[in-house]
Amino acid sequence: LRNLVWATSKHDVYLMSHNSVIHWSTLTSEKKQVLDVGGHVAPCEKHPGNLLEGFNRIQVSTLAVKNNLLVAGGFQGELICKYLQRKGISYCTRTTYDDNAITNAVEIYDSPSGALHFLASNNDCGLRDFDMEKFQLSSHVRFEWPVNYTSLSPDGKLVVVMGDSPNGILIDSVTGKCIQELHGHLDFSFASAWHPNGFTFATGNQDRTCRIWDTRNLSKSVAVLGGNLGAITSIRYTSDGRFMAMAEPADFAHIFDVKSNYEQKQEIDFFGEISGMAFSPDAEALFIGVWDRTYGSLLQYSRRRNYHYLDSMM
Repeated sequence: LRNLVWATSKHDVYLMSHNSVIHWSTLTSEKKQVLDVGGHVAPCEKHPGNLLEGFNRIQVSTLAVKNNLLVAGGFQGELICKYLQRKGISYCTRTTYDDNAITNAVEIYDSPSGALHFLASNNDCGLRDFDMEKFQLSSHVRFEWPVNYTSLSPDGKLVVVMGDSPNGILIDSVTGKCIQELHGHLDFSFASAWHPNGFTFATGNQDRTCRIWDTRNLSKSVAVLGGNLGAITSIRYTSDGRFMAMAEPADFAHIFDVKSNYEQKQEIDFFGEISGMAFSPDAEALFIGVWDRTYGSLLQYSRRRNYHYLDSMM
């Protein structure tokens, strides 16, 4: 329950609710079912490697929505791909049949060729790249430990890989070769995110810290940010790079002002397990999902601005 909330605009949010992926509109305050995984799920298109028989009752472990593509990962290595503007499901596949098969994270991105791809991080120690133009696996990189999260750099050349190891890895996105190990965390890692500037990134760990790294000098992290009670399980930057948010497993989310060198911060305190969080693409809203029988909800926070007289004249 770390990455089950995605915002495609400040008015459109996708999240898990019981056995469904739903779309929530902040304009109309209405929700609409996008994908039902409570029963039989099968694709309606034919592609090489597509499991036409589909799956039954998927327990979704992770979710990503971008460029009209929705990808849901399951606890048994399932992957379901649905284009929001098409009827039905386009593609179903199982990454592995290993017992330890959880799909931990998915990241959707545009490849240099213009084709839509996504990265799938898996508990079987694999990082897989899928081409959604050809609907096929394009690469598979194996590691010595389960992969909990990966982040692709804004220029698409580097990937931060975090998992069941104190040390993260920075790899080449094309060859999969290790460029640099990241030393500093004390436990397993669950999250990472790139700053839009392309040379700064953050990693979240079970040691209750988030570390900030600079690719121009990776010998040590440039900052260490602490949480309150638990691991740092989710990290997000705003599209303008001004703010970074990090979430603990429950009760706390922290927002840092990047411009102040992460010294100015705001703490959001509430009740319940955090199922994910997302900034809107225009950086005007932050959404936090609360997965709890009693306090289950979607929290929305708006960016606060201090306008000066000159700003109002412009």
